[in-house]
Amino acid sequence: MSVWLNAVGDCLMERVGVLNVQGAVREHADHLRRVGSEVVLVKHPEDLQVIDGLIIPGGESTTIGKLIRKYELYDGIRERIEDGMPVFGTCAGLILLAKKIEGSDEAHLAVMDTVVDRNSFGRQRESFEANLPISEIDGEAFPCVFIRAPHIVSAGSDVSVLATYGEKIVAARQGNRLATAFHPELSDDLRMHAYFLDMVRGSSQPD
Repeated sequence: MSVWLNAVGDCLMERVGVLNVQGAVREHADHLRRVGSEVVLVKHPEDLQVIDGLIIPGGESTTIGKLIRKYELYDGIRERIEDGMPVFGTCAGLILLAKKIEGSDEAHLAVMDTVVDRNSFGRQRESFEANLPISEIDGEAFPCVFIRAPHIVSAGSDVSVLATYGEKIVAARQGNRLATAFHPELSDDLRMHAYFLDMVRGSSQPD
């Protein structure tokens, strides 16, 4: 049975799914509700058919990769993304989206033209926060929480770099695909989730 977290009100709202197999699911769901989205916790193939966008939370990328196959979500996620559904991968989610992972012969969903380095910022005890400007996000620098974070080593010509930390790419967008190395759900700043919801709304508009 699908788990639905309904937003306040009876008006028609976009339904954004949060992949519910590992990671900060509750925090992402809370942020989405606060920016005006209806939330679906995605754990079964049929859940993918009722959402307008999907967030892949942080966690352990290898474990998430195994679980989306165990729950028969892998093919459905790839198909929906390839068909234009917006997706937002945070931390491990960034790794799941990448076409190539350094040091590994296999990728996971492989839907974003990026090469990533896992755990490039060190171990859990070396987690940190940094305020970074993010292109396409107005206002002051965004409070970025990095926990065993990856980074994007290189990106294709149609991938837009949204943020860097030093020389490392930590946020990027390619069409309907958005990825951050940090955890926006662990700050009180809602702008990244609002930005993704705008992507979802834009994709659902008639041509």
